[in-house]
Amino acid sequence: MVLQVLLSWLCSSLLLPAVSGGKLPEAEMQMEVMFRPFLCHRKSKYGDVLLVHHDGIFENGTVFHSSRNEGDKQPVWFTLGIREVIKGWDKGLQDMCAGEKRKLVIPPGLAYGKEGKGKIPPESTLTFIIEVVEIRNGPRSHESFQEMDLNDDWRLSKHEVKIYLRKEFERHGYPPNDTLHENMMEDIFAKEDKNKDGFISSREFTYKHDEL
Repeated sequence: MVLQVLLSWLCSSLLLPAVSGGKLPEAEMQMEVMFRPFLCHRKSKYGDVLLVHHDGIFENGTVFHSSRNEGDKQPVWFTLGIREVIKGWDKGLQDMCAGEKRKLVIPPGLAYGKEGKGKIPPESTLTFIIEVVEIRNGPRSHESFQEMDLNDDWRLSKHEVKIYLRKEFERHGYPPNDTLHENMMEDIFAKEDKNKDGFISSREFTYKHDEL
């Protein structure tokens, strides 16, 4: 999951995929701030990476998912505003502080629409209780690029990307794996080095892609 957190361009599994297929008119979403910390050093914005705990609830009160009680019971990471999650999340989780908790009542048009998804029936209005645990600069942010650009030449070499990957794996408690880091780096450059000059420029890194 570290790769999903750090480098969204390699992300292959999404928490709550956006609706595809039949479109519904966008209905109003209800949002309630349940808790906001006194100190707020930054607020979430599109492109940020959020770590959240969440409970999903049907209109009849049945909980259909809880990150605290199911699976590995860990919060989940996603990038805000690039449709990794349903539209209601992208709209309702802006301008949040770390530690803030919100209640979102999301109509079908901003959730899973006329088709539903898995255990979610068609035309479902869903309630989510969402707590933001942590907010980080997104993988496409200028701040992230500066952190990776060790020699301040406004481009990323393969060596710099490998160093960054190693540091981030170690920071999250994962052992170094040179073979994995090499493969990840090569995959990144295959996708992001548009002019194939052996470097990822600041424009190639931070330029607003179609999915943003």
